Amino acid sequence: MPLGPGSIVLIVLVALLIFGPKKLPELGRAAGNTLREFKHATKGLADDEDDDKKSQSQKSSQTTDK
Repeated sequence: MPLGPGSIVLIVLVALLIFGPKKLPELGRAAGNTLREFKHATKGLADDEDDDKKSQSQKSSQTTDK
């Protein structure tokens, strides 16, 4: 269910009414920081998985070389 421009405007207006113009930038900043931390954490997990796969392939190639 994609969000169209009308839906986004409605969501912004409701958020503005609920939280007010002073609190809304703070909430947006907090949401951005949370998203950035989540991306950083998932990138770290993906890097760890890649390292594990590389080390496993190196171990298997070393055992086949002997």
